[in-house]
Amino acid sequence: MRIKIRLQLSTLMFLQYFVWGAWYVTISTYLTNTLHFRPVEVGLVFGTFSIAAMISPFFVGLVADKFFATEKTLGVLHLLGAVIFYLLSFVQTFGLFYAGLLLYALCYTPTMALSNSISFHQMEDPGKQFPGVRVLGTIGWIAAGMTIGFMKVESSVVQLYVAAIVSVLLGLYCFTLPHVPPKKGTKATFAEIIGLDALKLFKERAFATIIIASVLTCIPLSFYYSWTNPFLNEIGMKFAASKMTMGQMSEFFFMLVIPFFFVRLGVKRMIMVGMLAWILRYLLFAFGNNEALVWMLYTGIILHGVCYDFFFVTGQIFVDKRAPKHLKASAQGMITFATYGLGMFIGTWFSGLMVGLFTFTEGDQITHTWTKIWLIPMVIAIVVLVFFAVLFRNGKEAKAEVKEE
Repeated sequence: MRIKIRLQLSTLMFLQYFVWGAWYVTISTYLTNTLHFRPVEVGLVFGTFSIAAMISPFFVGLVADKFFATEKTLGVLHLLGAVIFYLLSFVQTFGLFYAGLLLYALCYTPTMALSNSISFHQMEDPGKQFPGVRVLGTIGWIAAGMTIGFMKVESSVVQLYVAAIVSVLLGLYCFTLPHVPPKKGTKATFAEIIGLDALKLFKERAFATIIIASVLTCIPLSFYYSWTNPFLNEIGMKFAASKMTMGQMSEFFFMLVIPFFFVRLGVKRMIMVGMLAWILRYLLFAFGNNEALVWMLYTGIILHGVCYDFFFVTGQIFVDKRAPKHLKASAQGMITFATYGLGMFIGTWFSGLMVGLFTFTEGDQITHTWTKIWLIPMVIAIVVLVFFAVLFRNGKEAKAEVKEE
């Protein structure tokens, strides 16, 4: 891969995830503190991204890939997203904001797959070359969090302006990317794209256990994504969005060491370590504070690398190894649909409902009983850990099948 193309693709990844990171972590603070949405409404707003994640495979696989050049599709979707974010900056009611963000998510979520697709198309060896390009996406997310945090606009509509401006730049930039023509003549059904033809893999207990556990783990994950920033701001932490990027820095590090631990610990222990990290994180959040025990909050944020990589990334690797070659793509489609789609949709709604139970108004001040709130995902993580530890079996026969592949 030529240096010019590598720089082009790295810039694409940086801007792609900068846009997402500019609003996704802090939008709940804006909705809660500025627009005064109820917690359950905030949870539903976050759920728009999950709905879009369930729909976008259809758009990418059956429409975008077949009729339009990838780089042009990317450009148009990001420019549309910029317009929607600008219009959303004027919206102050739940119904309109929900509809607007759902429309935006329907534009953005396909671009994640399309940006990967355009990258793979330019690479001779994606297995070796893609991680070095994709890591710029993590750096872009970190840069976005740093920007929003240091600008002190976590409760402000300005974050939407930042996302809109960068979306415009990204949209225009996409038209300069290498040309990837539509894949005419290819045939794929919607069932294949979202992984329904991989349902036969549920006959294997190990596969079924990982999928179910992944869906359930998205509930504690949703608590973290939706409510950590409002929590840190409410207890008085300065530059909360910037400090939350320590989680992405941790994720970057643990992504690199996964192969080392994968060989030594194996799938089951890796995933159980990830689940233990979720339990510890929420225990630290429940009893930490912004004074003498602030180290507990920082530790909980930094644990994100173990929480996410050891559970979700290890699960994706396992699914890829267990699925036969003709079902590998379908199996990945299923786990993506189950986690970012179904699991996150349930999780965002449930987290909003639970936070609402422990939200109180004192005059004009809205407060939360955060200790009780964080204990809820901790208990859920314990239940999932027990469920997984008891039911998951990856015996000698399964290991032999993996080696044969």
